[in-house]
Parts: sequence; structure tokens; C-alpha cells
Amino acid sequence: MTGVPEGNGAAQEVARLRDEVRNLRAQVRSRPLISHAQGILQERYRLPDAESAFALLRQSSQHFNVKLRVLAEAVVHTQRPDDREGLWFPGRGRRRPPLLDAVGVDDPGGVNRGAVLRAVLSQALAITGTDMGNVQIIDRAANGLRMEHHTGLSEQFVEFFAFVGEDGTSCAKAAKDVALTTVHDVATDEVFTDAARHTILRAGSRACHSVPLVSESGTCVGMVSAHLERPTKDLHPAQLKALAATGHQVGRWLDWHEHTVVRDALEHLHAQGRSRDTDTDTDTGTGTDS
Repeated sequence: MTGVPEGNGAAQEVARLRDEVRNLRAQVRSRPLISHAQGILQERYRLPDAESAFALLRQSSQHFNVKLRVLAEAVVHTQRPDDREGLWFPGRGRRRPPLLDAVGVDDPGGVNRGAVLRAVLSQALAITGTDMGNVQIIDRAANGLRMEHHTGLSEQFVEFFAFVGEDGTSCAKAAKDVALTTVHDVATDEVFTDAARHTILRAGSRACHSVPLVSESGTCVGMVSAHLERPTKDLHPAQLKALAATGHQVGRWLDWHEHTVVRDALEHLHAQGRSRDTDTDTDTGTGTDS
């Protein structure tokens, strides 16, 4: 016995190790943002150390089922709460979650963000008749698109396009134009940099459709892309209509999620932080002597 898996076991072990490496790389990319959020929280609530700030983030992240990175980004990019107010968002109104019937979700208020992103990817692939694709979210911290989910794409592809900037890819162009972008032939389309083109072709993709996820205000909040094995023609009008409806519906839901669920998590974090700040004042004797 060598202890080395054989057959399907070996393939499963390789897949597990690849997932582990990918997760570690994602953590490395997220670490600066999370550290930034920790510093803000440590200063704002006078926490004793970075670990206390991380615990505060993690508690709200888990309670509201919001990714740690998403919550950290919100801490960094949301205007700080008014110290005179008890709430971070006083007087905030609440909206009902937008429908998600275009992607087969019956309860838009009871589903998490990851499930919605997987659903929009599945729907885009079904409409375009392919099994390769990925979904990305706008990364405001880095001014680009960050990959969230994918299927049927090579490890090299996933690593290369884990984050894309504002130029050099069809998804970047679609995000900038806030319009569906079709690449009929990756080998000849000038939208790609040479490195991006080479990576896409090596993954077995010769064409793609990039569909922006559009908020109610008309801004791009994400992207879903379908990749095809062969050069393609323009989509049928019915496909264009279905993809546009899907992109707008999911985009509105993502905007609602950011301004409702994520802000609920921020409000919870703020309440816990204020409580710890008050405890610190009491413990250090900064209150009024009796």
C-alpha cells in the first residue's frame, strides 16, 4: 500500500487540492482589503487589537450570511456612521426584494447571494446553449471585475481571469458600455490583449457572450459570460431578450442585496462595535466617578 489514491480517487484528490490552492490564492487577494477594514474598525470602536476587529467582522458576516470580503469592502467604502447617531443608517427605508423568476428563484428574500450568482450563470448557459461560463462582480476597491463562480473552464483560465481591470477583455468592454457584448471569434477580435486571447483559446473557447448585470439606476454591478467552443454568429432576438431580462433582474436584486442585507450586517456590526466601545470606556475608567 502506497497510500496514493488510484483511479477516480486520484482525480478527486487533484480536484480537491486545486480547490484548496484556488481558495488560498483568493484569501491572499482579499487580505489587504480585510486588513484595511480591520484597521478602520479598530480605530472607530477603540478595539484592543486587529483580532478583535476581525471577530467583529466575522460575527456579522456569519449572522447575515454575507461573505467576509463583501462585508469588508462595504466597511471600507461606506460613509462612516455619524458619531452622534445610535444607528449607522438612521431613517433607512426597506425595499422588497426584486423578483428572480427569470433565473428560477421563487423566494428572492430567502436566498443568498452565492445561490443567485450560480442561478444566473446556469440560466445564461442554458439560453446560449453552452456549458462553459463564469460570473463576476464589480470590485469597487480595485476598479474591475472579480470572478465569483465558473464552470467548464480550465484552471489556468480561472487563475488568469480571477480579476480583470477596465480594459483588454470582452467582459470589461461590456461593463464599460453597460451592454451585451458578443465576441464572434476570440482568435481575431481586437478587444483582447494577447495574453488574455491566448488563455481563452487554451481553455477551448472560440467565442463568448458577456451580459452585464444592471441595477435599477442603470449601473453595471456584475457580469455573466458564456463561452462557446466554436466561432459564433449574432444571437437570436429571443435570446437577446432573455439575456437582457436576466441581467436586469439579477442586477436589481444584487443592488437590493447590497443596500438591504449588507447594510443590515453593517448595522449589526456597528451596534456590536459601539457596545464594545462602551465596555472599553467602563473598563478603563474613562466614565464619571461616583
